[in-house]
Amino acid sequence: MSKSEAQPVVLPRVVDLDAIDEVRETLIEALQTGPVDVAAGTVERVSTNGLFMLLSAVETARRSGNAFSISGASDIMVGSIEKLGLMPVFAPVLKG
Repeated sequence: MSKSEAQPVVLPRVVDLDAIDEVRETLIEALQTGPVDVAAGTVERVSTNGLFMLLSAVETARRSGNAFSISGASDIMVGSIEKLGLMPVFAPVLKG
């Protein structure tokens, strides 16, 4: 995969404390290769910790000069982001 091609990361249906370690490790590996595109269309439940982990990944990508996007976030995920008042920080990376 070329340096400019986004590394895909697919979130599981449930992003909670049981899934967070695996998702974090996947994101770390992807961020080390360059741009990242997170597919979030199948998310049925996401914890606050999961959302803050994604924001940490956004900041890591920004600091390293790489693009980071979240594509096709499910209505449930978008609703969770809105309920927590996090839309202003997620909006720049939400696509589709």
